[in-house]
Amino acid sequence: MSGSRSRAKGPLPAQWEELTVSDFPEAVKRAAGVCILPMGVIEKHGPHLPLGADLMAPREVAARAARREYAVIFPLYYFGQVYEAKHYPGGVMVKPELLTPLLQSVCDEIARNGFDKILILNGHGGNIQWLSFFCQTQLAERRDYVVYAVFGARLVRDDALGKQIERRRKTDWGGHADEVESSTIMAIRPDLVKLERAGEEDGRPRKHLQDLIGAETAMWWYADFPEHYAGDAGARQRGAGRAGAGGQCRGTGRDPAVGQAGRSGAAAAGGVPREGGEAACQQTSAPAPAVGWPSQSHGQVANGASWEHD
Repeated sequence: MSGSRSRAKGPLPAQWEELTVSDFPEAVKRAAGVCILPMGVIEKHGPHLPLGADLMAPREVAARAARREYAVIFPLYYFGQVYEAKHYPGGVMVKPELLTPLLQSVCDEIARNGFDKILILNGHGGNIQWLSFFCQTQLAERRDYVVYAVFGARLVRDDALGKQIERRRKTDWGGHADEVESSTIMAIRPDLVKLERAGEEDGRPRKHLQDLIGAETAMWWYADFPEHYAGDAGARQRGAGRAGAGGQCRGTGRDPAVGQAGRSGAAAAGGVPREGGEAACQQTSAPAPAVGWPSQSHGQVANGASWEHD
């Protein structure tokens, strides 16, 4: 049909919602059937970070990576496991019985539009166990597409950069709205960070369940961090950092409070071969780092620290 014939001859937007209907088939072709689904949640991030921090980081990662190796990026998806934060203002949760069917329906729709490789780029630590289970459920019936769950915490392979970041940290605990995550969001959206409020709450672990060994309860993380704040982001004001904080590449985001904060958006969403290839992993200082989507080409994944936080 002439109405669906692509007129695209130059660059195409990577964001799904920015494509025209006539250019969409060409986008699927250029992406070699790869669609990235950045996933986070809407929850409290200490007293100083925006509620959507867990979604901002993977979306930035996806956007930077797609500039290196084209892929289509699905619109904002913020429905995940975060029931422990339900009582704080601004949080968004869906019922457990809807969580998996909703994601499956979205994946089905992505596939119906021509994609056969879906990368769920996760930015929230509380999603890890659920997404691992979701991937296993894909075997329950035959499908004409594959789902990859990409976890930032499992992509930290650049030991040199990791050590550099650790040397610049002022605390040895964290994981949620801490130094690393705060530096990440400052590199992406510094206008949304209220760093002067970081010391208003205590982000140290309470260790209330430290004697519960070999068992798990729904309160395991929240018992340690009842303020929904794990870390001390105020330490970033006391020591300027230049490492790739929370990100997968050295970047150019600047803020007076943290010196030069590394951009969070490296291409740490790769590592899965498209046609049997294997992605290499190395650090890069390029503004838009290399990436290996599941493709015929051998990509590169630049990793330094996880953008994935509880």
